[in-house]
Amino acid sequence: MTFEEYLISKKIDIKAFRQHEAERFSEWERLFAQLHPESFTAQKKFLINDTRRKYRIKLD
Repeated sequence: MTFEEYLISKKIDIKAFRQHEAERFSEWERLFAQLHPESFTAQKKFLINDTRRKYRIKLD
């Protein structure tokens, strides 16, 4: 699973997240490459929820 696929599965808008929080996006992308997706989720659970609230994928 790629980081982009992971963000989509968490319903996070990749473009908006990357544009508004580029530093955090890059940090998470590097960390995700080093961890299993479940470990990444466990480490960032509350931050993922906050990020999803800010950058939720808009469904047409």
